[in-house]
Amino acid sequence: MGQFPHDWEAHIKSVTARSYNMVHFTPMMERGESNSPYSISNQLKFDPGSFPNGEKDISSLVRLMEEKYGLLSLTDVVWNHTSNSSIWLEDHPEAGYNLETAPWLESALELDTALLAFSNALETYNLPTAIESPEDLKTLINGIKTHVLEQLRIWEYYVMDVKRDARTITDAWLRREKTSLDVQGATSWPLKRKSEFLRENGLVGYESLGPRFQRTLDPRVGATLLFGIYGEPDIEHAGAFNEASALKTCCEVLDELNLPNYREYDGDVSEILTQLYSRIKYLRLDDHGPKLGPITVKNPLIETYFTRLPKNARTARHDPRSLALVNNGWIWNADALVDHAGSTSKAYLRREVIVWMDCVKLRYGDGPESNPYLWDHMTQYSRLTAKYFSGFRIDNCHTTPIVAAEYFLDQARQVRPDLYVCAELFTGSEPTDYVFVERLGLSSLVREAMQAWSVEELSRQVHRHGGRPIGSFEIDEAASSATISSKDGAAGQNGFSTSAEAVHQIQQANVHAMFMDCTHDNQPPAQKRDARDTLPNAALIAMCACATGSVMGYDEIFPAYLDLVNETRQYASAFSDPNGGADGIAKIKKILNEIHIDAGQAGFEETFIDHQGQFITVHRLHPKSRKGYFLVAHTAFPDSGDSGNYLGPTHLKGTRARSLGSWQLQVDDSEETKRKVLGDASRLRGLPSRIIDLDTAELTTTESETIISFSTQLPRGSIALFETWIPIVDENEDIDLFAVNGAQEAFRNVNLLDLNFILYRCEPEERDVSDGRDGVYDLPGYGPLVYAGLQGWISVLNPIIKNNDLGHTLCQHLRDGHWALDFIVHRMDQLAVRFPYLGLREPTKWLQLRFGVIRQLPNFLLPRYFALVVQGAFNAAWARGLSLMEQNIRTGQPFLQRLAMVSVQQTGYMRSASLYPTQSVPCLAAGLPHFSSSWARCWGRDVFISLRGLFLSTGRYDEAKAHILAFASVLKHGMIPNLLSDGKAPRYNARDAIWFFLQALQDYTVMAPSGLDILKERVKRRFLPNDDTWFEFDDPRAYSKSSTVAEIVQEAVQRHAHGIQYEEANAGPDLDMQMKPDGFFVSASVDWESGILFGGNQSNCGTWQDKMGESARAGSKGIPGTPRDGAAIEITGLLYSTLVWLTKLQRQGVYSHNGVSTSRAEEGFVSFADWSLRIKRNFESCYYIPQTPDDDHSFDVNPCIINRRGIYKDLYRSGKEYEDYQLRANFPIAMAVAPDLFDPERALSALQMADDILRGKTGMATLDPSDMNYRPYYNNSEDSTDFATSKGRNYHQGPEWLWPTGYFLRALLYFDLKRRRTEEGRTESFQHITRRLEGCKRAILESPWAGLTELTNKNGEYCADSSPTQAWSAGCLIDLFHDASQWTNR
Repeated sequence: MGQFPHDWEAHIKSVTARSYNMVHFTPMMERGESNSPYSISNQLKFDPGSFPNGEKDISSLVRLMEEKYGLLSLTDVVWNHTSNSSIWLEDHPEAGYNLETAPWLESALELDTALLAFSNALETYNLPTAIESPEDLKTLINGIKTHVLEQLRIWEYYVMDVKRDARTITDAWLRREKTSLDVQGATSWPLKRKSEFLRENGLVGYESLGPRFQRTLDPRVGATLLFGIYGEPDIEHAGAFNEASALKTCCEVLDELNLPNYREYDGDVSEILTQLYSRIKYLRLDDHGPKLGPITVKNPLIETYFTRLPKNARTARHDPRSLALVNNGWIWNADALVDHAGSTSKAYLRREVIVWMDCVKLRYGDGPESNPYLWDHMTQYSRLTAKYFSGFRIDNCHTTPIVAAEYFLDQARQVRPDLYVCAELFTGSEPTDYVFVERLGLSSLVREAMQAWSVEELSRQVHRHGGRPIGSFEIDEAASSATISSKDGAAGQNGFSTSAEAVHQIQQANVHAMFMDCTHDNQPPAQKRDARDTLPNAALIAMCACATGSVMGYDEIFPAYLDLVNETRQYASAFSDPNGGADGIAKIKKILNEIHIDAGQAGFEETFIDHQGQFITVHRLHPKSRKGYFLVAHTAFPDSGDSGNYLGPTHLKGTRARSLGSWQLQVDDSEETKRKVLGDASRLRGLPSRIIDLDTAELTTTESETIISFSTQLPRGSIALFETWIPIVDENEDIDLFAVNGAQEAFRNVNLLDLNFILYRCEPEERDVSDGRDGVYDLPGYGPLVYAGLQGWISVLNPIIKNNDLGHTLCQHLRDGHWALDFIVHRMDQLAVRFPYLGLREPTKWLQLRFGVIRQLPNFLLPRYFALVVQGAFNAAWARGLSLMEQNIRTGQPFLQRLAMVSVQQTGYMRSASLYPTQSVPCLAAGLPHFSSSWARCWGRDVFISLRGLFLSTGRYDEAKAHILAFASVLKHGMIPNLLSDGKAPRYNARDAIWFFLQALQDYTVMAPSGLDILKERVKRRFLPNDDTWFEFDDPRAYSKSSTVAEIVQEAVQRHAHGIQYEEANAGPDLDMQMKPDGFFVSASVDWESGILFGGNQSNCGTWQDKMGESARAGSKGIPGTPRDGAAIEITGLLYSTLVWLTKLQRQGVYSHNGVSTSRAEEGFVSFADWSLRIKRNFESCYYIPQTPDDDHSFDVNPCIINRRGIYKDLYRSGKEYEDYQLRANFPIAMAVAPDLFDPERALSALQMADDILRGKTGMATLDPSDMNYRPYYNNSEDSTDFATSKGRNYHQGPEWLWPTGYFLRALLYFDLKRRRTEEGRTESFQHITRRLEGCKRAILESPWAGLTELTNKNGEYCADSSPTQAWSAGCLIDLFHDASQWTNR
């Protein structure tokens, strides 16, 4: 640069004339004896050779750059080492690694010193002093083995001193010192086992490679082994013989223990020799190495790993061991987060470090307290540098302790808060790069195009740093563009705020780059590739959407790499010196830099890179306006020949283009010219060159595209640059906004049943509504979507958008054609004219209009705008759905809203399923797609377990009432059917369904407006009241009678009080091909002593755990997996809840009955209050299993059967006694509906056990894992001979079901809150519940079905046979939120 300020301004002017905006300076501090700017001798003083006035000159320089030329300044900071000639090291040798601060380096120093001595004594050993062949090198390596390694006895650093340690151990034994370690049977242990005992328990000094024989053994542990072998030492009788035997044994065991240490030593010596051979070969023999010549005292055989401080008055104050300081360097593929001079590393001993002999490695330790002077010194350096420079480049960041870099950057940012920080970071690991970027707050990492060894690699680098792909997605684009708003502030499915406030979700991105066309560390194109490649290489980097840069001399076509240490000539440039020589690429670089800056400031963030042969094309666009720049670059890599030098016509679909220019770089790079330029003794000049304007670009414009071609091929080393735009985007002021605008208005009149069609409909449902013509969309290369509605598309789009996965098969499908757009509009359009879907008209028009416009876009933009339209429609539909629900849902957290939308998902019109035989009524599916159509859709038990959550808590009272009345109409035998089958062929085989029905009815009367009025509703009866006669739905008797709901309730309770016993209508294989004859017999009766209801038999399964054995091969056909006969605990709880409710209603005067008559003469009439009291009085004694046997006498238990204590039985008096005592997840159901049956302390303890034993990631295990019947993997298609699992017989014997999780958490919340006495305690209760919902929150968010699955296998593992979204799985968790809100209100 010459002298400051006289020579510098011309160079600064040349920089700004080419439209650069920042200058990177190498370190400007005082240099050490090597003259390298990176070997700083005084970090607090600017280099007097360049800046005689010190800080004053630096201040003037920075002010000149900023105020006159608009340039910022950036400089290197070097924190990881200091010059070996730094005077301050003589006062503070503790700043480095020496034998006082790092005693583990003793062996490395001994080896380094011995190698230097060997180098000086080669003639004495008659060894070659000039390495002229591999044979000479091998001779020297053999000499190192003999004269260095064998003499040093390095193995002593690895092994234990056997004689010393054997004596110490024996003496400890004689003193009767020992540990409590178990050595029973040691007399018979083989030698290896004895050594392993000592290795596992007694090693000392192995944490680092310290002084010789540092490794030893805890004598007490060794003595313990001797006690195990010999017992107590018998000195009086055995004497010396006893002691000698012990010594001999110790020596044998220690020799065995030393074997791995010797192997470690052998391995390290082998590595030492390998490293020495490779390094010396590179330095003395290799053609690409420096070929240092003869070995002398000044040019020794090795590069020393240590700086030996001089002996003088300063250093005389220190321990001599502190005066040899380890030099810095780097290691191939080293872990950047590990200190390779630290106590756990042997890199300096193994000679793995490629060392810089002029740099002493600095020792920072864990923080300022580890080395106060050093931290203070480097803090002053960091603050001084930040005072003047706008940016830092961290030199060798990968070898700089990250804790030190963090600290110094914090200090620097206190001086300059907006400090720009980039780093030279080569960790070899992207995750490790991220660690540095995150912890240091790095703006960018230095990356270099000249590192590319081929056109392919250059293309990959440009692609990596070029920006986001064209047509990229943004996670929150639709939500923020549409400004979704509603009075109630409902949120979208992805948790987006629907207020005007835009919430931006950060997307994962590559680490930002400072992408250099060439750096000062590398050879320029004229030396490494071809001089002509200077122009295309620079143009490609300028087109990238990241920070870019160059090195002085690149634009001038310097012929060779500059030696920063030894170069004394001054720069010459056509911009800074009229006599400076060739033009180079400066005038084109100015154009490229201006485009780069303008595009960066305007937000041209998207690029498309294409590589064909020797050509690379880059199209860079603005993501909104779609204006852009298109570059064609013909590279000039060596040895490419004539192949790949032809570029066919380029078609820019839907795009217009205008040429900005085409240029070729011509360079005289002949050997003679290079020698002449390099031979200039005073000036650094570029090769003679010139830029040629080309006129070969031809643009052909059609209605649909622009074609770029060349009348004659672009020669190597040339570029063509174009400006582009997309007419259809220009015609629409903001096409992004247009894509989503008006969606709220279009969807404002749809109802929840419309939304069922708009958002969902699985394959059977879609076939149903289209008479079998249409199903869900089958995406080529992907498969069928889960829904035909918008959720089906969103489930595919969400991960695509999140990961910006433009290579996904959906994106390619959209680029290939408009089929997906046609499908969405067509399915809406064909129903929009039919009742009951007239509400679809406006959404259909909205979609047609948006898709009509985006069809005109270039196909590469279709994925983005398709996603925008679908997102806009989906979010509007979602927001509309929530707006039709209860306030708690509208303002609730996103998880609750996702659960609530399952009610929309599962409720809709079906031609093949209804609540009545002859009416089309929307009905609730049990789950999708398994239970979505025909007879399999509507299940009594599932409906009423789900009803409180999906209908009542969401405010869908009409739907709740419709289902209650429909099932009330089919009451028979005092039961409601499990399978409704439209009321045509209901099946009455569920003993629990009626009780879930009555619980749901109770909830309706409490939660629905004027809910009690439902008791007065008259219902036409499918069967005759109190008559078990079966007849078809079209029989005249069907629906000929009616009853009020209250009368139906009384009939159900009364029939159970009298006792129920019947054979199912139409019993036999046509009804159930798996069932044995006995299984068709259904019974229920009350034990009036306890008030408990019993029922079922071992051949049927009348509760929700209703899997029937189906395998003939396994012999399980007709044998239930879980018969659960007797008194199931949840039925007892539900019965009690009903009785208490009816008692309350009767006392309020809204229910005319106050009890039931019984079939037992001695009982007669029993009031509801009396019945419930009997249950409560006997419940704990019948169901609880006490924690200790001492309490067994108070409970009805058989101690011989008990597997686990402190729990509640699953059954009472079942057909197999051990099944009573099984721990299952059914007792929390009883707790949730009838908590006052339970002792609170016992209840909470039992819930804690269930939490520990049964609760999985999302569901509750259906059986205790300690039970012999536990089989947690469900596979319904398995047809094996395994009785327990064949044909899925273990459906409820271990797999984890989700719906019981809701009841479990409700019970846990109740009993935990019940014991709390403070606000803080209650908050803690809610926090406990929230933590246990984490798995379900993640599951519904990640599920393509947007619901919660029926069940999982063990520990939440995926179960292929599970229904992927189940009504009760979501409904029961909404129940939990409702309970929580009630507690909060209370």
